[in-house]
Amino acid sequence: MVYLDHAATTPVLPAVVRAMTQAFAHTGNASSLHSAGRAARRRVEEARETIAAALGARPSEVIFTSGGTESDNLAIAGLYRARRRVDAARVRILASPTEHHAVLDVLEHLEADEGATVDWLEVDDYGRVHADTLSAAIAENPDDVALVTVMWANNEVGTVNPVRELVQVAHARGIPLHTDAVQAVGQLAVDFGASGADALTLTAHKLGGPTGVGALLLRRDATVDPILFGGGQERGVRSGTLDVAGIVGFAVAVQDAVGSLDRRQPQLAALRDALIAGVRGVVPDVVLAGDPGQSHVDGGPSRLPGNAHLRFPDCEGDSLLMLLDAQGIECSTGSACTAGVARPSHVLLAMGVPEAEAVGALRFSFGHTSTPADVDAVVAAIGPVVERARRAWQASRRRVVTSDA
Repeated sequence: MVYLDHAATTPVLPAVVRAMTQAFAHTGNASSLHSAGRAARRRVEEARETIAAALGARPSEVIFTSGGTESDNLAIAGLYRARRRVDAARVRILASPTEHHAVLDVLEHLEADEGATVDWLEVDDYGRVHADTLSAAIAENPDDVALVTVMWANNEVGTVNPVRELVQVAHARGIPLHTDAVQAVGQLAVDFGASGADALTLTAHKLGGPTGVGALLLRRDATVDPILFGGGQERGVRSGTLDVAGIVGFAVAVQDAVGSLDRRQPQLAALRDALIAGVRGVVPDVVLAGDPGQSHVDGGPSRLPGNAHLRFPDCEGDSLLMLLDAQGIECSTGSACTAGVARPSHVLLAMGVPEAEAVGALRFSFGHTSTPADVDAVVAAIGPVVERARRAWQASRRRVVTSDA
């Protein structure tokens, strides 16, 4: 099998498996006071220190969660409720319309049930939010803004946002900013302290770690109301018994991803560029979505090195995906969290892509197991697959015309 869906999840690293296997051999609740509990707590705190050091944070700023979705919910709902509790006028949330559904859906909930007003920040043709756009949105009424949330890098089209610039704009008005960096960590140089962000989301399973564990990096002076209640773990922000083995594996994955970044980043970019060039050679009218990746944002790449998002005119993305899958090539049409839902990508629509064109998209995403042979397999298969998908698309259009007649 050729696995090119690392943006959805990436294979677990052998070092993570070894570390977790050792951790599973020990019993102990990290909140218990006896010897086993203290030993478990020590493993958790060592992992916390490892993650903090790798990402430019203080250990006290690492809040362990069950993953990216919980971290996004905690940051956005928690910041909103805390800000509104102090000042009832703080009801406006400024957000990118290209966010992951872990962000979009909590915003929808806050708008429907908790009095929030969500203002969507305009994005450019690459899906990027610009600092002047955010500045203008805040200037409409700085006193009613509760928070800003803009992802570090887009999970579908790979475009990187200028997070540091956006933070500076928000902080000039005393407004906190949250960024979902689930896709960025491991592919870009992510420094929480240097970014200035108030809250940052990451998760283990995008890095070669286990599913079910992640973190919210939360500045010590940021006030967040909890969304879970119980034992008061994690600074009282996130109650719940800690997954010691998962946290240990998480730390190993973060350390590996950050430690190998200088080597892995150009390798991933080379594979991405080779795939794009190879597909263009076979399907000349293919369209690359998102930033071309030839410039810089905040001193780093303007596109995720491991992301190639391609649109194939006169095709259905689902047809392409299944035809490739039959050839042993696994990719996606977009976010795994909306897989199986027959609708165009909200990311592409927000970027101004017409709905008829947005449905023919595929995302190929590379990771630590990817090789040039994977690229060769895609290039060899894509021509016949696109031809077959176009015949199916044309046949479906003829059926629609006939039924309308």
